[in-house]
Amino acid sequence: MDSLNRLIEIFSHFPGIGPRQARRFAYYLLGKPPSFINEFIKLVGAVKSSSNQCSECQRLFIDTTTRSTLVCNICSDNSRDRTTLMVVARDSDYESIEKSGAYRGLYFILGGTVPVLDKEPEKRIRLSSLLNKISESSGASPSASPINEIILSLNTTPDGENTAEIVHRSLNRLMQGAQAYPAQNKPKISILGRGLSTGAELEYVDRETIRNALKNRA
Repeated sequence: MDSLNRLIEIFSHFPGIGPRQARRFAYYLLGKPPSFINEFIKLVGAVKSSSNQCSECQRLFIDTTTRSTLVCNICSDNSRDRTTLMVVARDSDYESIEKSGAYRGLYFILGGTVPVLDKEPEKRIRLSSLLNKISESSGASPSASPINEIILSLNTTPDGENTAEIVHRSLNRLMQGAQAYPAQNKPKISILGRGLSTGAELEYVDRETIRNALKNRA
């Protein structure tokens, strides 16, 4: 495979990009002057070298400070409601929720969704990390803030709803089996209200719909 077709193949692996769009991207770059290409290459390298994954919520973020940190600006913000945790599939979903201005709690990024027929959800999403985070908030760790509500904010697609069901079931098992959870300490598990139409992906939902879905969560 020559370099052009390899580039097209790489672009075709981008989310939501088909072969025709991938080919357009490749030829667009071919038509640009060397100065543009050099700037593009430097920018991709700079973004990659300055990015970190938050040890708390697992989202990717750009560290603009001179020191390397493993906690993002959301998780380190003491003004956030630390008793509420929103679980989303991807970083782009977090950005859509945050831009709505309707939510002031913390997040957890699962890293994807689980296809309906998949038998190994642990390989698709950060389920173990989420359960560990919830366990630590139960009171087992004196420094942890108790989580009172877990909001499952996943796409209303078959894969999104399957993922929500897996996470919900796993959380229930955790709470039923953990002695650290007396009845009064068990977090409420809620889902976004049906302001979201079936098949909707959070990344593309407008701010007002997100606000209504949060307000009417069940």
